[in-house]
Amino acid sequence: MSLEDSATVVTGASSGIGEATAHELAGRGARVALAARSEDRLAAIADDLEREYGAETLVVPTDVRDEAAVEELIETAVDAFGGLDVLVNNAGLGRGGEVADLSTEDYRAMMDTNVDGVFFATRAALPHLEATDGNLIFVGSFAGQYPRPGNPVYAATKWWVRGFAHGVEGQAGPDGVGVTVVNPTEVRTEFGADEGDSFAERFEPGEVSEPEEIADAIGFAAAQDHSTVHEIDVYRRDKFEGW
Repeated sequence: MSLEDSATVVTGASSGIGEATAHELAGRGARVALAARSEDRLAAIADDLEREYGAETLVVPTDVRDEAAVEELIETAVDAFGGLDVLVNNAGLGRGGEVADLSTEDYRAMMDTNVDGVFFATRAALPHLEATDGNLIFVGSFAGQYPRPGNPVYAATKWWVRGFAHGVEGQAGPDGVGVTVVNPTEVRTEFGADEGDSFAERFEPGEVSEPEEIADAIGFAAAQDHSTVHEIDVYRRDKFEGW
């Protein structure tokens, strides 16, 4: 299931699932535009992709909370690659936990990134994906499917992502766009670092999913050229123990 010469954009590409996804897509032959706020980290990853896979890359520093910056990201990628075949909406963050103690700043950070950023990127990309019968992929979460008392606001943003994605699927499917939601549980990434120990520090290898496992699911969805993969759940095997 090759992605040879496909034009792809990955948001939140500077670490974790986004970085692993950039490797997955480049390994399948795709051209990859990497978007995140850290230009230095993106540049280092682009160098790795070019060296390991001979991939054509594009580094576009982007804050997905900035509407104009997201529109520029998509237009820059389309201009450079001659179109767009795949968008991976991966950028997201989690802050705080208890609603009574959650600051408005942390609430806004999650809403602006996980909700607005996904909307801005999807809106900008859809006309280009319709032109190529491309694939639109959303990184959701276990928290977007089941009640999440540990962080209700983060969970709510991921419920929104999932509902939005499937609504877009109904709208854009007749225009040839494949839409997929990939739902991980805990993944050994930098997620959670803003609040203390990251998941990479909290869990030992083998205890939870690795970024490459999620990227593999994303790569599978991105390579579809007729059917759509509606949803993929990638759960740690003991996730439902005791339910």
